[in-house]
Amino acid sequence: MSHFASSPAHKVRSGVLVGIGLMLLGVFMFAMNDVMGKWLVATYSVGQVLLLRSIAALMVLLPLMRRQKVPFEIPPQPGLHAVRITLSTLEVACFYWAVTYLPLADVMTYYLAGPIYVAAFAAFWLGEKIDKPRMLAIACGFVGVLIALRPSSATLSLPALIALAGSLFYSLLMITTRKLRETHDATLVLGQILGALIFGLVAAPFAWVTPDPLDLAGLFLLGIVSMAAHVCVNRSLKIAPASVVAPYQYTLIVWAIVLGYLFFGDVVGFWTLVGAAVICGAGLALLLLEREAARRGREAKDIETPVLPEA
Repeated sequence: MSHFASSPAHKVRSGVLVGIGLMLLGVFMFAMNDVMGKWLVATYSVGQVLLLRSIAALMVLLPLMRRQKVPFEIPPQPGLHAVRITLSTLEVACFYWAVTYLPLADVMTYYLAGPIYVAAFAAFWLGEKIDKPRMLAIACGFVGVLIALRPSSATLSLPALIALAGSLFYSLLMITTRKLRETHDATLVLGQILGALIFGLVAAPFAWVTPDPLDLAGLFLLGIVSMAAHVCVNRSLKIAPASVVAPYQYTLIVWAIVLGYLFFGDVVGFWTLVGAAVICGAGLALLLLEREAARRGREAKDIETPVLPEA
């Protein structure tokens, strides 16, 4: 029995289960963070929320970086890092601005289309080839966005456009992150936090509201929970295959629907649900296609690698 428990296959299965659990926990924390953010931006400006959230996140991140001996220095490709920080700041500002006016599930539906945009933009920016199945999945994803957005003079509101712009900034952020994959995770997160901090320092004084102790705790908790969620998701991707745990990110839309109704009385429209289902389906199809392509690549590599005869 002890031999079975310590077998490699058992360890792999345990790692996958732990990875799935961490991904689910991280996604749930992100959803709760979004609920707190929507509640707080009803009273405080986006700039003030980002300022206090960033201060709290730095209080957690800097000691971690010091303990892990991550160097505090300007990383290579500083121009691309500056672009990434700008995209990150715009993305999070658009998110908080949009949830001030829209149901949480509506905003999350647009953001779930991020992987669809990444797959489309990667062909132009990263030079990645897109075959016909991927093109079909991307096209279905865009159809899902159109179904959820329902573009017309009555439904194409400014908050909806802000949420859509935020999702585009988010996808471009993911692409720049791919190009900076050699950079330490903590350095990337630090750049995002500093960008939001600078935005908050500039914007917060124009609409400052002195928070009471409960709200101040909530504003600080935003940064701490966000950091903890990032740790869970990053750890999940390190101990289990991305193709296995990544689909569980789509549970975010379930939490957005449930928590939006419980805390704000938001009732999600039928077409938003249909659009979200199409977007999630297209995203899962892209994940399966990527997994299959990676498998074929490994098999081709095994075939091309010569096997040396035993001495």
